[in-house]
Amino acid sequence: MASDQENSDGRSAPRKSPDAFRTISEVSDELTVPQHVLRFWESKFTQIRPLKRGGRRRYYRPEDVLLLRGIRRLLYEDGYTIKGVQKVLKERGVRSVANGGREEGAVPAASPAPAPSLAAPLDAAEIVRDENQDGINLQRLLAELDEIRGMLTR
Repeated sequence: MASDQENSDGRSAPRKSPDAFRTISEVSDELTVPQHVLRFWESKFTQIRPLKRGGRRRYYRPEDVLLLRGIRRLLYEDGYTIKGVQKVLKERGVRSVANGGREEGAVPAASPAPAPSLAAPLDAAEIVRDENQDGINLQRLLAELDEIRGMLTR
């Protein structure tokens, strides 16, 4: 039998097979994401479909956990918005997102493009293209300012 691991209560729990279904609390602990966030993601990403049994308990399949790990990485590490991740899922598919989240430190096969911000900062930044370093810095500054303006006008 596999070795034991410590759960969030500090108690030792037997390690499950990689193919075993997981409860919401197990997935929450594994991904270090609160349970309510996982339930919220289910409402925003139709691709997440855990089995629901008696008492409405959720059971996540291994592929669900991989997808959730990929979504977590895009949102928390890569800085995507919910809409940005929805777009990535639509354009590149579930498998691409799930493969990017297969294991910690894994690099996705193809890096997804960041979601566009509300203010479209690249359009404004392209106006100031310059061959010297000052032009590049100005371009980045304008993009950041446009992004901040977009956040403030929400």
